[in-house]
Parts: sequence; C-alpha cells; structure tokens
Amino acid sequence: MFFNSIDFAIFFPVVFVLYWFVANKNLKLQNLLLLIASYIFYGWWDWRFLSLLFFSTFVDYFVGLKLNIQENPLKRKLLLTVSIVSNLGLLGFFKYYNFFLDNFVEAFTFFGGEISARSLNVILPVGISFYTFQTLSYAIDIYRRKLTATNDFIAFATFVTFFPQLVAGPIERATNLLPQFFRKRELNYTDAIDGLRQILWGLFKKIVIADNSAQLANQIFNNSGDYGGSTLLLGALFFAIQIYGDFSGYSDIAIGTARLFGFSLMRNFAFPYFSRDMAEFWRRWHISLSTWFRDYLYIPLGGSKGGQWMKIRNTIIVFLVSGFWHGANWTFIIWGALNAIYFLPLLLSNKNRENMDIVAKGKLFPSLTEFSRIVLTFFLTLIAWIFFRATSVTEAISIISTIFSASLFTLPDFSLKVLIVISLISLFIVVEWIGRENQYAIEKVHINFPRPVRWAVYYSIVFLIFIFAGQGQTFIYFQF
Repeated sequence: MFFNSIDFAIFFPVVFVLYWFVANKNLKLQNLLLLIASYIFYGWWDWRFLSLLFFSTFVDYFVGLKLNIQENPLKRKLLLTVSIVSNLGLLGFFKYYNFFLDNFVEAFTFFGGEISARSLNVILPVGISFYTFQTLSYAIDIYRRKLTATNDFIAFATFVTFFPQLVAGPIERATNLLPQFFRKRELNYTDAIDGLRQILWGLFKKIVIADNSAQLANQIFNNSGDYGGSTLLLGALFFAIQIYGDFSGYSDIAIGTARLFGFSLMRNFAFPYFSRDMAEFWRRWHISLSTWFRDYLYIPLGGSKGGQWMKIRNTIIVFLVSGFWHGANWTFIIWGALNAIYFLPLLLSNKNRENMDIVAKGKLFPSLTEFSRIVLTFFLTLIAWIFFRATSVTEAISIISTIFSASLFTLPDFSLKVLIVISLISLFIVVEWIGRENQYAIEKVHINFPRPVRWAVYYSIVFLIFIFAGQGQTFIYFQF
C-alpha cells in the first residue's frame, strides 16, 4: 500500500477513527490495532511475505528476552549471533543471492573454467532492508546493555511493523520508538495539525516534484545514447531532484502520519542539497541510515581512534557497505566508493565537522564562498547519482564521459514539459531555502503568515498536487 494511493486514503482514516475514538481508553488495544493495521498495510503488497516479518519479529523478541537474563559472555555472543545470522541471512538470500551467484560464475568463466548455476527468480520483499536493520539494532542494544528487553510481544511487534515507517524508514532505534508504545497517548490538536502540514508537504515533494522529475529522468537515462552532454547533465539533475523529493517526501509523510497517532519519529533529511561539503551532506541525507552505520559498524570497527589507516579503512568499509545495502549491483558499490573518496580528504584533514549548522543561518542569502561550496558539493553528488541511477557501470561511465565532452556546451533538448518541471523545481528550491532552518520547509507557515495567506499557501499546494498528479511513480526506496 502506497502513501499516495486511493487505498491508503481509505485505510488511514479508518485506522485513525478506530485508534482515537474506539481504542483510545486502552493502550494495549491501541497497540494491537496498530499491529493489525501494520500487517494489513504490508500484506496489501504481498501477503506471502508477512511470514518473514513475523519471523524477524519473533527471533529478536526471543533473543532479547534471553539476553536480558543471560550473564555468560559466550552465551550472550551466541544469542547475538543468532539474531545477526537470522536477519542478515534472510536479507542476503532475498537481496544478494543472484548477485553473488552471477559474479561467481563470471569469475570462474574468466579464469577458463565452466560452471552451470541457476539464478533464482526471487522477489525482493518490500522494506526488508529497513525492518531488518531496525530489529537487528534492538538485539545489539540489549547485548550492549543500553536497553532492557520488553516482555510485551504486542508492543515489540508493533515497534517492528509500525506502518508509517515500515517499508522505507526512518530506521528507528528501539531506545527512541519502543518506549512510546508504553506511554499513554492523547490526540493533540497542535501536533495533529503539524502532522497534516508535513504530510501535505511530503505529498507535494513526491507527486509534484519527484514524479514529474522522474518522467524526464527516465526518458533521458533510458535513451542516454541519443543525447549530448548538456541533456545528460540535465537528466542527472532531474534524477537528483527526483530521489530527494521522493525519499524525503516519503519521510515527511511517515513522520507526519506517526504524529497523528501520537508518535515522534526521528528526522531523516535536513536539507542535504544546501550542504557545503560532503561530510555535511552525509549528516543531512538519510540520517537514520547514516547514524545506524556510524553506531553499529564504524564505531565497532574502531571509528577514528586507531590512526590514519584505521580512519581510511573504516570509512571505506562503511561507504561500500552503504552502497551494497542499496542494491545488489556494482553501480551501487561504486557509488559508495565514490562518496568515500569525496569524504576522506575532509576526514583526514579534520574538516569533516567544519559545517555543523545550517548554511547562512539567520540570513536571506549565503555568501559567495558558501554558494560556491554548495554548488560544488551538489555537482559532486550529481555525478555520484549517475552510478546510482544507471543500470550498469558501463552505462554510467558512458554518460559521464559524454557529459565531460564538448557536447556539454551545446543547448540541451528542451520541451514544454521540461520548462514546466524546471519552473516547479525552482519554486521548490526557493521554498526549501526559505524554510531551511525548520524541521521541514513549511513548518512555520502558520506562524510567519496571517491566516488568509497561509490558507492560500495550503490550497495552492493542494491545487498543484491535483494538477500535476499524472503518472504516479513507485517510491524509489521501496526497491531497497
């Protein structure tokens, strides 16, 4: 079930009414209702994969209880291993089996051998990368004694499957989200209105910005051999806007929806395209995943405490794993490696924490230096996105080679659709820039403008959503 579908438009109000007006006096009943709703939400896509969701939930619930009472270090490690192997084993089979098999066959053939191996027609379960990491962090935190396991299976199962963030995050930590299932929740008017406002902005990002950019990006990337460098660069720009509008739009809808049920989810995006260097970009892009890798991979590997070689090794590992997390293709691994190359000079020169606050805070415009650094950072990100979007390494290299050729200085292919989408993107960037100091761009509209103006803003957004809602695109991160 998609947030931008008619199914969800019917599903959500029904769950909301039952939650606040039928089950509102019983916390356990509210949790049970959310659990049932979450299974319906996920099963709407393919009910067969509900068993995987239940398996991951059961394994980590059981492991958590045993870790709570087990003091023997060896047995505690064994229990944690059960969780890691179970979760990553499922993820590895469904997501990476064919990748490893195909590459093994190619390597064997390269060295003169012949081998016959059959790929499996495996469907990748939606959201498996997200809920796998969420349940895994629960077991790891209990192992580290940062968290006490819960005996309430319903509450834990609802934490794992909570439908607003189940299939594309944010990837929540049990230390933040799980305790909220044990606290009495009341419908707060201010929070509810703010949640609706964030949902509205998320839908605008997805339907108006991302989906329309996707149509042009798909057209250019799918026929990349027919275009010159300037048009291919334009296609990369459209994809960069698409993936940001799509994924951050999903996060806005997820966070806003959770607020309507009395929950607070972590922020997942903080205006990353206004970053002045790549370190700042990665503090602002997909925050829940970046911090997950920091806490559960980078720091356990030794972090930055073991000297220059340790810094380099650990950074490269994290970015390569991050790329591989996104997909079973060499394009994603190269995307991760390229970002590691961008990031390492800042880390090794101790400049990776130079830009901790939002750019031009309290000012209308950035300085010339800030602006130039934003443009450079965005351009580097744009080049990396080409590997992310291309279907093969060869295609990505071909596109980049053409971009850095003389054809870059020719006039790109324009159409009325291109001009309209560029105009919408320009409007979007202006609004995001004005609202960059907030949690999301239009958060303070009700404070900054009188009622007639803010309602004009809301109706304008709704109008644009209906006008430009055409060929709906699946949320990009559903495939990860």
